[in-house]
Amino acid sequence: MANTAKFLSIKSLIIWVVMTITSLSLIVASGINLFSQIDSYERALTSNVNTIAELVGGSAKPYLLAGQTDELDAGLKVVKAADFVENVQVYTLQGDKLVFFASYNKDGIALVKLKYEQVDELREVKITDDVVEIIRPIVNEDTTVGYVYLRASAETLQSEIAYSILLTVVVLMLCLGICFFLTLKLQKAITAPIESMVLLVQRITRQKDFSNRAEPNGIRELDILGEAFNGMLERTQDHMQRQADAEQEYRSLNSSLEEKVNQRTLALKEANGELIQTLEKLHQFQRQMVQNEKMASLGDMVAGVAHEVNTPIGLGVTASTMMLDRLSDLRKGFEDKTLKASALAKFINESEENLNIIYRNLNRAAELISSFKQVAVDQSSENNRVFSFAKLMEEILLSMRPKLKRVNHDIHVHCANDLYVESKAGPINQIMINLIMNSIIHGFEFMDKGTIDIHIQLIDDKKINIIFKDNGKGLPEQLRKRIFDPFVTTKRGQGGSGLGMHLVYNLVTQALNGSISLHSEKGKGVEFNIIFPVKKVDAASVERLGAF
Repeated sequence: MANTAKFLSIKSLIIWVVMTITSLSLIVASGINLFSQIDSYERALTSNVNTIAELVGGSAKPYLLAGQTDELDAGLKVVKAADFVENVQVYTLQGDKLVFFASYNKDGIALVKLKYEQVDELREVKITDDVVEIIRPIVNEDTTVGYVYLRASAETLQSEIAYSILLTVVVLMLCLGICFFLTLKLQKAITAPIESMVLLVQRITRQKDFSNRAEPNGIRELDILGEAFNGMLERTQDHMQRQADAEQEYRSLNSSLEEKVNQRTLALKEANGELIQTLEKLHQFQRQMVQNEKMASLGDMVAGVAHEVNTPIGLGVTASTMMLDRLSDLRKGFEDKTLKASALAKFINESEENLNIIYRNLNRAAELISSFKQVAVDQSSENNRVFSFAKLMEEILLSMRPKLKRVNHDIHVHCANDLYVESKAGPINQIMINLIMNSIIHGFEFMDKGTIDIHIQLIDDKKINIIFKDNGKGLPEQLRKRIFDPFVTTKRGQGGSGLGMHLVYNLVTQALNGSISLHSEKGKGVEFNIIFPVKKVDAASVERLGAF
């Protein structure tokens, strides 16, 4: 870091910035100027070649039409005045072939043989390496009777370009040298006052003497900085004096302060003790409220199941009473010897129907009682057992039938039938009942029909993932952040205790050693994601042992 600071000094920075900007500007300007000069040279050469070719074509046409080859050879020597012209050749056109007619060749320059295929290629001036070439048609009354081929040297163009480049480089280097000299002068004028201020700061740092002041240097910005620095030194000096006075006062008050601290510490300990006792009582009250919530849920389920069981048992009693009445009538007819075959057949039919009614309703009551017994045992038990997750969900929904049949909501459970695990069924039972009732009471409020989807799947044979979704009214952001806190409810004063979701959170995190998360938006329902560890059990072995 120190090496970087030395490298990026103000002196170096000023030189590099100014020289970089100047160099780029000069290079761009010189490049544009050089390009313009070269383009101008090329245009001038092109114009001269075009002009000579046009003049030669115009003067050669009469000789070409008259077939005077020798006269045209003598006439072409006038182009010798243009020193850069090397070859001028005139051709007649016979079909699609060029026939040589006359030429001028500069001393030491050989004749160039021209092909018809080159006519289109050289209609415009072509500059290649050190040679400039062009072909111009000789036209007589809108008919092309021949062609003029002119070849010139581009050495003059190359020498002019080389001279322009050399001159541009020399001027560029001279300007850069002058700029570097002026930049050195500029950086000295700027950095000298800064170095003076740096030395002042270093001296104050070493000596702790804040009475020193920065002197004006004639540069406006640095003078403003010096005034601000002097103001800071004055405030620092005043602060140091006040700090010395405060330290003196502190030493005088230190003895009395220790006594005050001891007194307040004692008072704080007493207040902490009272706070701990109050907090413990609050935790006891909270645990008691959670236990009451569990028992209230179980009691509510007992009442519902009792009401549900009452219906099939009542139907069975009614059917059995009817059978007794029909049996009494049959006995009376038998004793009076008035029994008819039709009456006996009617009794048999009615008996079969009544016995079927009694069997179905007693079987239904037995299923309800068995399901309720299992759910009640699960809710009061915290021990592990092996169970089918799909069967457990069926038992839970069956035990909740008295409440569910009063609403028109759909509950869909997505779980594999062969998913057997070893875990605590009681907490799972409580969790699912609370989530379902929470959706019915809060999520589907003012809704005629809602939908609950429960997806259950095994993750890596070690964890169960339960995704509970409903399409209810969702939760606002303020309530969503506090949903798992105790005593948080939207039914305050309407029978809501605010412990349902707190109980769910405790059961997931403590009883099942898992995690629960919530995603919800107002008007878009809720989604609970519950994950907790389980032990997977092979379905075949469970079925052999007879476990459900």
